[in-house]
Amino acid sequence: MTTIGIIGAGNIGSQLARLAVQHGHQVVIANSRGPETLTDLVAELGEHATAGTREDAATRGDIVVVTVPLGAVETIPVEPLVGKVVIDTDNYYPERDGHIVALDDETTTTAEMLQDHLVGAHVVKAFNHIGAADLTGHATPSGTEGRRALVVAGDDETAKRTVADLIDEFGFDVVDAGPLAEGWRIQRDTPGYGPRMTADELRDALAAAKRYRDM
Repeated sequence: MTTIGIIGAGNIGSQLARLAVQHGHQVVIANSRGPETLTDLVAELGEHATAGTREDAATRGDIVVVTVPLGAVETIPVEPLVGKVVIDTDNYYPERDGHIVALDDETTTTAEMLQDHLVGAHVVKAFNHIGAADLTGHATPSGTEGRRALVVAGDDETAKRTVADLIDEFGFDVVDAGPLAEGWRIQRDTPGYGPRMTADELRDALAAAKRYRDM
């Protein structure tokens, strides 16, 4: 049984926790306010879920999801994540996050920023272009006609395969966008960001994506 650590208990983190326990995984979930604030969520999730600190989620997780505002990225513990697969769900919203020069001029991406912080971890971009409710609402078994697809991007092929397998288990086809640097193709305001798409449709959307500076 895989243990999935989830750092960030907002809409996306909570929904991923629900999917994880539904599929038989253990979950350790953390937020910035402390485990005692997650009592209701853990009670809902059941016996396969526990609340902990960020260190707990990072240490105990075989796979760790980071789903926090960009301003909190520097608070993610580094040492416990060395050698582990880390899923980055973040998006950049200047009105929420403030302006970040390297993201404004598109010399990096949110996932590359997390990878720079988490030296030794294997960061994979995923789950950033789907609404939280759709994570459970759109999940269907493998082989379902018109099955929704989600993107992965990452620099480590083994890590990407691990995340792709998890996404398929959770109920979605997978489209590989390439390395982390290509994660911009599924950031906000791109064709694939938000709508329900099949794998073929999502590949077309990735190909049609344009840099903000080219819009």
